[in-house]
Amino acid sequence: MKNLYEKFEEVISYLIFGGLTTAVNIAVFFLCNTILGMNYLVANAISIVVSILFAFFTNKKYVFKTKTPTFKESFLEFIRFCTFRLLSAVFDMLSMWILVDGIHFDANVAKIATQFIVVVLNYGFSKWFIFKQRG
Repeated sequence: MKNLYEKFEEVISYLIFGGLTTAVNIAVFFLCNTILGMNYLVANAISIVVSILFAFFTNKKYVFKTKTPTFKESFLEFIRFCTFRLLSAVFDMLSMWILVDGIHFDANVAKIATQFIVVVLNYGFSKWFIFKQRG
């Protein structure tokens, strides 16, 4: 069992912290849209920013466990992370717009639906482009 965990530790950790990031994203969206009455696209943008910040620190420390010895390397890693997360955010925003305004889904249902693909995109971006051990 231990060998199996060690073999899939990164994926298991990503599922846990990706799940928490998704929960943060959906909770902030629900708070902003449903509770505070913000426009769903504004609420979505806010939820994306909050979840990007949460995800960067948890992915760096607990999932990919990268070490960046200098501020410059850490900053560049953060910029790469934000750049790729903004790519998935474009997908998220377009999907929300299509699902809510085009197909007339409930905004909360649309938000949950989009997150399945966003999680997969973000794992790929993080694994192959952002948190690579360099050197």
